[in-house]
Amino acid sequence: QVQLVESGGGLVQAGGSLRLSCAASGRTFSNYAMGWFRQAPGKEREFVAAITWSASSTYYVDSVKGRFTISRDNAKNTVYLQMNSLKPEDTAVYYCAARRLKSNIAAMDREYDYWGQGTQVTVSS
Repeated sequence: QVQLVESGGGLVQAGGSLRLSCAASGRTFSNYAMGWFRQAPGKEREFVAAITWSASSTYYVDSVKGRFTISRDNAKNTVYLQMNSLKPEDTAVYYCAARRLKSNIAAMDREYDYWGQGTQVTVSS
């Protein structure tokens, strides 16, 4: 079992930046690929970014490419999502997720095994 706790959300103006963190506990963090998803009110949860266990590969949804960066620190059991040039359409609850198949990138939420509780990101125009 892996427990995931997100932090770093908040209210920011358009064009601003936030860095989300997701701290993992319970199992060896480097055994898992990690992903970030988000869910806006009234919308389906959508994939944002993913990273393999070694950080050798990353993948982003087109709408955040060039603005968001996923990274991880296996020594600190933490995955990050640096979000720059934020837009109002980035407003959502952001979730991190862990995947046991650590060497593969996955963009479907059903491919992840553990989830955090989410952190709210609100971007004002």
